[in-house]
Amino acid sequence: MLEIPVNTEIRLRQLQTEDAPALFRLIHDSRKTLRRFLPWVDYNTSEEHSLRFIELMLRKADEQEAVAFGIWYQDTLCGVIDLHGWDHILQKAEIGYWIVNAMQGKGIVSEACRALIDYAFASLRLNKVEIRFVLQNEKSAQIPIKLGFAREGILRESAKLHGQYVDMVVMGMLRYDWQKART
Repeated sequence: MLEIPVNTEIRLRQLQTEDAPALFRLIHDSRKTLRRFLPWVDYNTSEEHSLRFIELMLRKADEQEAVAFGIWYQDTLCGVIDLHGWDHILQKAEIGYWIVNAMQGKGIVSEACRALIDYAFASLRLNKVEIRFVLQNEKSAQIPIKLGFAREGILRESAKLHGQYVDMVVMGMLRYDWQKART
């Protein structure tokens, strides 16, 4: 099981099957807010669905295609962050994240992203990390901006959210730029 320490209060731990009940409770308790920008929320309606997600992500981790971490704040699961869309030829992957309502605005996701980006560039030797979000998701947009990502463009009608096509913003960070900014 992979674990990435973030700071004294936050750690990332690869989701395990025993996390399914806690994960489902988090999703259920924040369903109204999460579903606004995350279409998968409508399909996660039981602990079984959360368990299947974790099992899928464990298989993808074994195949080096993706990895999902629980965000643990003061030893309590409060959200999820993952690397997905891992392209071994281009050495890039995309970060996705969400956190429960009560923990938003505390900098937890920004710190979790920072730690995962460090891991992606140093341990996985990726060359690029991308973050994509629905154009209207202003809260999500603040994280890559805060971390110094470059806005690379808008993918028009690139996703479907509750039956409607939506535009996605793509922001990217190159290993070189990350290392330069960290020194």
